[in-house]
Amino acid sequence: MRCSSCQHTNSRVLESRSAESGQSIRRRRECLSCQHRFTTYERIEFVPITVIKRDGKRESFDRSKLVRGLIRACEKTGLSSGHLETLAEEIEAQLQGRSLREIASSEIGELVLLHLRPLSEVAYVRFASVYRQFRGIRDFVDTLNHLQNPLNEAEDTETRPNFDADLSDSESVDRESPASCATPS
Repeated sequence: MRCSSCQHTNSRVLESRSAESGQSIRRRRECLSCQHRFTTYERIEFVPITVIKRDGKRESFDRSKLVRGLIRACEKTGLSSGHLETLAEEIEAQLQGRSLREIASSEIGELVLLHLRPLSEVAYVRFASVYRQFRGIRDFVDTLNHLQNPLNEAEDTETRPNFDADLSDSESVDRESPASCATPS
């Protein structure tokens, strides 16, 4: 590891600890040449996930976009930023666990909504309003009625995308209704 001060390549590890819920290792190092101390992180290198946007464009999955969308949806709801980071890690881990490396942005949005619903109804409605591109008050009323009616849960299970299934591109969930759209960017 190259020293950030003198660029010398030899250093010793002073301390190692798990970081980011076990997804990386934080190491405190000391340069053997100048005794400068610095921190490094080792992360598991994931195979990149490609997100298929609503307009058909493909881009690499960007966890920071997911976190920004969660932060916007959860403002003033009492959910801590640490909790949102953990939520983003869980969602990313679920995506990494899939065997396919391409995923429709609509599936990511639905996955976020599944995680937000039990945490905060306000955050759920905020995220849904952007993700599903609400066009008027009727969309809000429908969503609120859906939240209040637990009988809809069985219907949701039938229409909800199966995130564990290995679908080819032609079988991916692709709806043109306002109820499914890309994640906020």
